[in-house]
Amino acid sequence: MGADVLIIGAGSAGSVVANRLSADPTRRVTVLEAGTRVTDPEMRRPELWPFIHGRSYDWAYRTTPQAGLAGRSLDWARGKGPGGSSLVHAMAHMRGCRADFERWVQLTGDDRWSWDSLLPAFMRSESFSGGRDEVHGDTGPLPVLLPGPEASSPLVLDYLSAWEALGVARIPDHNRGEMIGATPNSLTIRGGERVTVCDVYLDPVLERQNLTLVTGVTVHRLLLDHGRVTGVAVTRNGRSEVLQADEVVLCGGSIGDPLLLMRSGIGDPEVLRAAGVETVVESPQIGTNLHDHLLGAGNLYSSRIPVPPTRLQLSESMTYLSRNGIAETSGVVDLVVGCVVGPSASESLAPDAAGVNPGEGYTLLFGVTNPTSRGSLRISGPDIENEPVIDPNYLSTEHDRDMFRLALEHARLVGGSEGLARWRRAEVLPVGPLSTRAEEDAFIARAAITHHHPVGTLSMGRSDEAPVTPDLRLRGVDGVRVVDASVIPSITAGPVHAAVLAIAETFAASYPG
Repeated sequence: MGADVLIIGAGSAGSVVANRLSADPTRRVTVLEAGTRVTDPEMRRPELWPFIHGRSYDWAYRTTPQAGLAGRSLDWARGKGPGGSSLVHAMAHMRGCRADFERWVQLTGDDRWSWDSLLPAFMRSESFSGGRDEVHGDTGPLPVLLPGPEASSPLVLDYLSAWEALGVARIPDHNRGEMIGATPNSLTIRGGERVTVCDVYLDPVLERQNLTLVTGVTVHRLLLDHGRVTGVAVTRNGRSEVLQADEVVLCGGSIGDPLLLMRSGIGDPEVLRAAGVETVVESPQIGTNLHDHLLGAGNLYSSRIPVPPTRLQLSESMTYLSRNGIAETSGVVDLVVGCVVGPSASESLAPDAAGVNPGEGYTLLFGVTNPTSRGSLRISGPDIENEPVIDPNYLSTEHDRDMFRLALEHARLVGGSEGLARWRRAEVLPVGPLSTRAEEDAFIARAAITHHHPVGTLSMGRSDEAPVTPDLRLRGVDGVRVVDASVIPSITAGPVHAAVLAIAETFAASYPG
């Protein structure tokens, strides 16, 4: 089997790239996916997203014990199957704010990654429930629902009003360039069901004669000849094969891509040597710059009146704030407080929350939008069966610890406000007043969970040391592009999925430039 373009991964980015590149009927495009079709009906139910992790369509990664999280290890769900992590994510669709993309331009020296340059890609990807306007599209593949009051939880409506009473601006939605303010989450839901990127980008075009999707394929390593990738070594149906291509596009995500490169001998020589892999191309920063969002789960309340079940996906609203005060309306986002329509607590705090059942309580999540902590991942051996070593190095900077304390303070501010008085019976978590910084830090270390947004392990940048160039070529190797969250040099303020789609749309629009 040969191809002009071989895409590794049929997840969100891979589905976009496959659709757009195969629109040229003269270009042979093949997509390789490790997982198989997901038929689990619970995957489609938005409110069940936290409960489907760990199933057969989850890579189910796990971090090393984290000093900043009281020695806890976190489960990292990553989707496995056509659709990738859009099979398992929380469906929140938030592009990021102008300031996020200004950082991208500074780090890459390339204006294509500015908010204004990416806006056409954001619009091209979506079919917005509110219709077309100056920032939203209505003819793109992905449905983006902005829930109205009739669909939102009455708890969340009061939560939004409580922020307004405290002086926080009410904004139309999160996707207009400025995110500071209170608004419902935009969601990739249609007809009450989850929509994966594969559903709307890849599946509708699989009848194209020049497009092939192959599932259940294990990609072991890239094959290089004189500094150029010529194909991949894979296992399919229990048999070893070599698949050739003129160009390979990596869309395996922030974990899968760097691990594949390391197994192929591309990376930090010391890391490769320790794993028993011969160095073919030195690239010391592959697998570095790993960062992710954390959320504190959580600031839990018992309710004096019944909390109706969500009609959406539990976490219905994220309010983004500035450290400079709740009256700020634009600029850099520092903090987030989210409202969950039900009790939610980390595994460490679960015993303390055991008395609050669904329908009897609600949770305010809290977190840091632009963490400065940086970690890494690496292979532990030469084969895909060898478990990766994933160390996010969470809460290792004073900035992140300071911002987390401030985020908790803001959660308790709105949680204890008059606007939520008709719901609030008692604050269950944290237990006690947390009168010192040490007490706050100890609670946060036990409460923090991943927001499932790992990025940066093949960061694009202007520096020669950056693994990927600003036009998404892998440095030091010909014939390889990287198109997914791994190239994000600095995380966006909210969920990264919308930005990943925009990266893929931007890449495809200029290919083969």
